[in-house]
Amino acid sequence: MKESILEVRHLGKKFGDNVVLRDIDFSVKTGDVTSIIGASGSGKSTLLRCINLLEEPSAGQILFHGRDILEKGFKVPPYRAKVGMVFQSFNLFSNMTVLENCMVGQCKILKKDKATAEKLAKEYLDKVGMAAYINAKPRQISGGQKQRVAIARALSMEPEVLLFDEPTSALDPQMVGEVLDVMKTLVQEGLTMLVVTHEMAFARDVSSHTVFMKDGVICEEGCPEQIFGKPEKQETQEFLSRFFDR
Repeated sequence: MKESILEVRHLGKKFGDNVVLRDIDFSVKTGDVTSIIGASGSGKSTLLRCINLLEEPSAGQILFHGRDILEKGFKVPPYRAKVGMVFQSFNLFSNMTVLENCMVGQCKILKKDKATAEKLAKEYLDKVGMAAYINAKPRQISGGQKQRVAIARALSMEPEVLLFDEPTSALDPQMVGEVLDVMKTLVQEGLTMLVVTHEMAFARDVSSHTVFMKDGVICEEGCPEQIFGKPEKQETQEFLSRFFDR
């Protein structure tokens, strides 16, 4: 039986009086690809930001290998090294080269020596097809290339889980495919992934588990065959009808 790496229990998030997440419950097991789908404003990105502690949850628990990451004294930087994140806006350091972007976290957080960090960074940049651009600055490469560098940077930390926050939403249509192809390769290699996405075909074809969110709650979840093939809830059916002929 596969181990649960992450368990989200009764998670809530409020911004003032605005309740963004209510009683969120789900688990991510080793090797799973969990896709979180739903309309804009349903709380998907806030959920991911809570899991990575970029936002502090208002209620509930987030367990990483059974330990609550919200408890006092929990060390966040080592956790973020194990639970990496790829952002929709890339978040690369503009003053660093592609290679330096993929080395800095290894050196500062994992305390790796420069030679080891460089070797690993080059391996992952090669994996995502960016080996020829190691000396480029982010401003010199396309959006799709920036996102591939951001994925290589996250992989260089050798995470147990990789979180993707709408990784293709800031890209031109012709660049979406190159990023999805990289992600599909990672799926085939067994990387555990939690993906917030508007790419419904990707979620349907690649996920092992799909979570549909609406108005800050999990409306329905299950295997892709069930969610995309025979959704039980009217809300899920209506949402998916915008993307697929039913």
